[in-house]
Amino acid sequence: MSNIGSYLKKHTEALVKDVGIEPACGVTGKSKATLGRYYSDNEEHSDRFIPIDAVAQLEQVSSYPHVTAALSELKGIGLNFDDRRSNSGRKGGVNSDVIALAQRFAMLMAEYQESMEDGKISVNEAKRLLKETTLLQQVLVDMKLNLEEESA
Repeated sequence: MSNIGSYLKKHTEALVKDVGIEPACGVTGKSKATLGRYYSDNEEHSDRFIPIDAVAQLEQVSSYPHVTAALSELKGIGLNFDDRRSNSGRKGGVNSDVIALAQRFAMLMAEYQESMEDGKISVNEAKRLLKETTLLQQVLVDMKLNLEEESA
């Protein structure tokens, strides 16, 4: 199986497991066995991939667009996924952003230190670091928006 195929299957599995196998069956109308084949790395299933409509249905109810993010990464495109869903607008301005930036950076460094205790970063540790990095990026975007608002 090609590296791309393996990469897509790994992200398809993450998507199905994010939603849950039973709910994923209900959302897509596919059986457990069929969904399993879409992310199986067995040679007999190497040419089977999840249909794009099933991806769209699952990503509608998932916590993260796993397959869409994987496809964009393969093309060298970055996505900005903001799952904060705040009930109120941004407030506080640049001063609050600087404090939030320092706090988020401290969280990232703490996660990094914990990850490096054994000298290597595991897959789960890398995922946690990626999440912290994304949250840090969101603080920077908020700060940029506040700076642009204040300079206008």
